[in-house]
Amino acid sequence: MSLPLFEKAGRFYKGNIHTHSTVSDGHLPVEDVCRVYREAGYDFLAITDHFMKAYDYKIADTRSCRTDEFTTIIGAELHTGETELGQLWHILAVGLPLDFAKTGENETGPELAQRAMQAGAFVAAAHPQWYTLTEADVISLGDIHAIEIFNGTSVGHSDKAESWYMMDLMLARGRRYTACATDDAHFDPRRRDTLLGWVHVKADELTPDTLLEALKTGDYYSSTGPKIYDIDVYTGDKIIVRCSPAERVYVTGIGWTSSYVSGNGLINVELDISNFNSPYGRIVVRDDNGGRAWSNPFWFE
Repeated sequence: MSLPLFEKAGRFYKGNIHTHSTVSDGHLPVEDVCRVYREAGYDFLAITDHFMKAYDYKIADTRSCRTDEFTTIIGAELHTGETELGQLWHILAVGLPLDFAKTGENETGPELAQRAMQAGAFVAAAHPQWYTLTEADVISLGDIHAIEIFNGTSVGHSDKAESWYMMDLMLARGRRYTACATDDAHFDPRRRDTLLGWVHVKADELTPDTLLEALKTGDYYSSTGPKIYDIDVYTGDKIIVRCSPAERVYVTGIGWTSSYVSGNGLINVELDISNFNSPYGRIVVRDDNGGRAWSNPFWFE
């Protein structure tokens, strides 16, 4: 049976949900940021400028950039206090109201994350690897929706783009998050940080509310290149993955648990899970250029 994501009505819309403009520390104004993604073939974008005192707690209003073929979701990157290891909290919130109240003087990271969720946002722990989040940090955020497992701007800044280590730790502890890939683009001329990571969201129409609801329910997968067309899971036996041409396809689980197939131009892959001793799995598709697509974790129940 196909995973529910691939059985649902609608189509996949490509979008980036972590981006910055001159409303905070980005190098392009809102209109130009939207134009870059629209012309690159993206269907939607969330500009998530830094919501903090240094930038007067402003949230980028992107409503004027919406068209019939391209839309935007209002969002921000929230900041407050300190993490366990003394770093400023970075919390991604997509789907905030424009009048979201500024951060309270003594508001903690977990309190801010929960307030964003109560306001209707899709909330993710931003770039754990880049800012050395601990397990305790992520758990303290409560029932947020996701962990940012790929952060494009980190590629050029510090080579700390991928945070699957944190997702795998959380999964091993039975905690269920979805996994989002983003650009976190600032359009900094010193490093390439644009069009590197994105999500494909399954929805029946291209509207901000519909896309936001799909993000919250986990109806998406993430990529830096390849596409996933379908995942059929036959519990205790096999998984069949249909994808764009790949050189290796994996299903991974707890610890070293994995099954994979390698070859040239793989588009229909059968993964043997008869000895797959893990309560959950996730699919990775890797192409010849090193690009990868990641499914959200799924549980064998």
